[in-house]
Amino acid sequence: MTLNDRQNTILSLARTSGHVEVEDLAVRLGVTPQTIRRDLNMLCGGNLLARTHGGAVVSSAVENLSYEARRQIAASAKRAIGEAAARLIPENSSLFITIGTTTEEVARAITAHRDLLVITNNINVALRLYPFPALRVMVAGGQVRHSDGAVVGPAAIDMIRQFKVDTAIIGASAIDEDGSLLDFDPLEVTVARAIMENARRVILVCDKSKVGRVAPVRLGHLNQVAAFVTDHLPSPRLRALCAAHGVQLVEASPENEHP
Repeated sequence: MTLNDRQNTILSLARTSGHVEVEDLAVRLGVTPQTIRRDLNMLCGGNLLARTHGGAVVSSAVENLSYEARRQIAASAKRAIGEAAARLIPENSSLFITIGTTTEEVARAITAHRDLLVITNNINVALRLYPFPALRVMVAGGQVRHSDGAVVGPAAIDMIRQFKVDTAIIGASAIDEDGSLLDFDPLEVTVARAIMENARRVILVCDKSKVGRVAPVRLGHLNQVAAFVTDHLPSPRLRALCAAHGVQLVEASPENEHP
C-alpha cells in the first residue's frame, strides 16, 4: 500500500489530535466527504487507523503500528531525513544504527560512503548494506524478532557494549513536548539505550508526526542527542530545547513539500 499526500496528511492530523472527522477533513483538504471516507477506509484497511462513527482514531497508545504499516507513513519525508542525516556522517568512521523505518532510510543513503563500520541490531539495515564492499557490517547477536527484523535481548546489549563508535543513529516513536524520547517496547528501548551510551555522538531521526505522539516507555531526552534531523519541527518548545542544549536541528523537507 502506497499513500498519497492527502492520506499522509490525514495520518499526521490523526496522530496530532488522536482522532479525525470526515466532515472536518473534507473542508480542510478541499475534497468531498466521499473521498475522505475512501481514504479512511484504505487507511483502516491497512491498520493505520481505526474507524469510528463519522471518522477514525489512531491505534492504542500502548502498542505501535505494524512495521510494514510504519514504512508507508511519511515515506518521502523519511527519505529526505535519511539523506540529510547521511550528510552528517563522515567517511572512515564507525556507527550504530538502531531498528526503525527512518533509520533504514539513513542506511539507504550511506551506501556511497567509504570505509564505514556499521554495527546494527536491525536485520533490514544489514541486508541493505552488506553488498557494498566499502562498508563493513556487523550484526548484534540474539534472537531476530519476526515482526520487524530487530535483534533484542541481553546478547545484543553485550555485543554493543564491546564498542565505542563515532555516531549512533536512533529513532523514537514519540517525542513529548518536554523533550522526552519515547517508544513502545522495553526490550527495544534497552538496546537503544546501550547504543546511545556507547557512541560519541547521537543523531536522532524522526519525522514530524512523532512530535506530541504518546508512547509509554522512556528512551531518553532530547538533551542527549547532538543532532535532530526531521522534515519539520512544528513545536516552538522543542525548538527552544534544541537551542538551549546545543542540539543541531536539521529540517529536511521532501522536494515536493514545504514546511
